[in-house]
Amino acid sequence: MSAIATQNVEQPILELTSDESVEAEIERRVAARCQAEAFLWKFRLIVAETVMMGLLVCAAGIALNQSIGLIVRASLLVSGSCFASGILLLGLTGAWSRLRARIATRNRS
Repeated sequence: MSAIATQNVEQPILELTSDESVEAEIERRVAARCQAEAFLWKFRLIVAETVMMGLLVCAAGIALNQSIGLIVRASLLVSGSCFASGILLLGLTGAWSRLRARIATRNRS
């Protein structure tokens, strides 16, 4: 089998015309990958904070000898609010990044 037959069809063919274009393409791909990984890490952080806040409220309710219904309701309310605000901030951050990139490309033209 030749090297062309085993090439992944989803990968765009990279033309090796100059070092600058190769470096620019590598930087573009690395930036896109880092941006995707940053989104996942931010989402993981939101989930971890949500769980910690829920457990903290649950522990405080147990320490204060509150009823189970009150503890569960307060814990779910705090956890839901924490998750919703985190997702909202994540969405606003993404929207702001896209807007800023669009403005930067418009200013270059």
